[in-house]
Amino acid sequence: MSFRALLFALVLATSGCATAAPAAKPTPPATATATLQGDAARPDAAAGWVRSELYFGVGEETGVADRPQTEGITDTQWRAFLDKQVTPRFPDGLTVFDAYGQWLFRGAPEPNRLRTKVLVVLHENTPRRRADIEAIRRAWKQATGHQSVLWAQQAVEVSF
Repeated sequence: MSFRALLFALVLATSGCATAAPAAKPTPPATATATLQGDAARPDAAAGWVRSELYFGVGEETGVADRPQTEGITDTQWRAFLDKQVTPRFPDGLTVFDAYGQWLFRGAPEPNRLRTKVLVVLHENTPRRRADIEAIRRAWKQATGHQSVLWAQQAVEVSF
C-alpha cells in the first residue's frame, strides 16, 4: 500500500470519530501499534500535530426562492481550487466532505443556508503550516467574495 493510500485511509478512518471521555479519570494515550516504520517527515508516532477543519460555503441550498439565480461553486471550480491552492501546500493528503451548513449574518432574520465543503488536514502545529491554512482561507475569500472560511483545529496524536 502506498504512503498516500495509507494516509488517506488514516484520515478517512479518523475524520468522523468522536468518543466521550470517561467522567472519572482520563485514559492514557494509546500506544502506536503500526508495523510500518516512519521517517523524519512521517514518523510512526508524533505529538504536536493538529487536525484543521476548514468550512467552505459552495452554494445556496436548492430551492431558495429569494435567490433562485444563485448557482454557487461547481465541482470543477472546487477541484481547480483544491489543485491550485490546497494540494501544493498539503501534498501528502487531505480529506473533503460534502456537508450542509447555516450561517446567520448579524441582524439577518433568517440564516443563510449553504451547501458546504469541509476540508480536513492533519499537520504539524508550526507557524509555516498555520500560514498555509491562512493562505488557503484568504485565497478562497478572494476567489469567491465570501466573507469568511471557518477554521477549527484541535490537537491530535498521529501515527503513520
